[in-house]
Amino acid sequence: MGVVKARESDINLLARLLRAEAEGEGILGMQLVGNVGINRIRANCSDFKGLRTIPQMVFQPHAFEATLKGYFYQPAREREKRLARKAINGERHWPAKFSLWYFRPEGDCPQTWYNQPLVARYKLHCFYEPTAETCLNVYNTF
Repeated sequence: MGVVKARESDINLLARLLRAEAEGEGILGMQLVGNVGINRIRANCSDFKGLRTIPQMVFQPHAFEATLKGYFYQPAREREKRLARKAINGERHWPAKFSLWYFRPEGDCPQTWYNQPLVARYKLHCFYEPTAETCLNVYNTF
């Protein structure tokens, strides 16, 4: 059973997001995007209060640039569906294990993003996790 509720349409939606946001980062890069998304649903803090479903998370205004591009709207592939299921089932990987944010800067990773500390960079994306003072719940979700 998953750590968030997910119908087949939710799995497809998350799979499309993984591909559109991080296909160039490979399997682990896509998995990290899934981790961040599931963390946002489970954490219920910061900019992500009230998110309870995968569609709410994916289509939260200004959350994912990929949702504005045509590539996101292509059908999900089996490889990305498998990765989406892993994220939904709670499989997490560093540096996104507790991260709520990531982005792809043109240069080095800033030391903070949305006032939260840098965890690490994976290929082209920088990952940021909240402090316990900002979002203790993200550390208590599994």
